[in-house]
Amino acid sequence: MNKSIEKLITTTQALLWERGYVGTSPRAIQDRAGVGQGSMYHHFRTKAELAQAAEERSAAELIEEVRALLDAPGDPLDRVLTYLRRERDVLKGCRIGRLAADPEVVADPALRKPLEHAFGWITERLAALLREAQDCGRLPQEWDAQSLAATVLAVIQGGYVLARAANSPAPFEQAIEGLIALLTNNATAED
Repeated sequence: MNKSIEKLITTTQALLWERGYVGTSPRAIQDRAGVGQGSMYHHFRTKAELAQAAEERSAAELIEEVRALLDAPGDPLDRVLTYLRRERDVLKGCRIGRLAADPEVVADPALRKPLEHAFGWITERLAALLREAQDCGRLPQEWDAQSLAATVLAVIQGGYVLARAANSPAPFEQAIEGLIALLTNNATAED
């Protein structure tokens, strides 16, 4: 990949995570990337086009990080718990989830698509593991795995919001531990 394109995408990824779409100006991207306006617009016609490329990269990276945890060997419920407990920069928030609060991102189907893709993939993978945990007798059969997977993702994303509002990771950690307690207190021993 062209060095300027790489700088533009990685810089935009960082700025979107820090400032959101609205708060990320083309000038800020150019200044931080050390790339001139002509070069930026040679590779990307608009800020939205560059942001979409950065979002797609961030979504792919997040999916790969989550895939490494969820596709690891071992008990399916334990893999979900490992995902819940994975180390995160809680106060920075989710690099994808933060963008879902940005009205311009939500209003633009092309900018929203990488978010939908990442969250959809994670939800489906979690649902599959939760169904496996049910098949192994680790979770009650009557639970809807798809709804439970959506709950897992909602607790994580909501935990980020609560932590940022409190300027403390404590609300995030409390939400995660609460969900883990619900899952493990309802888990049954393997036969």
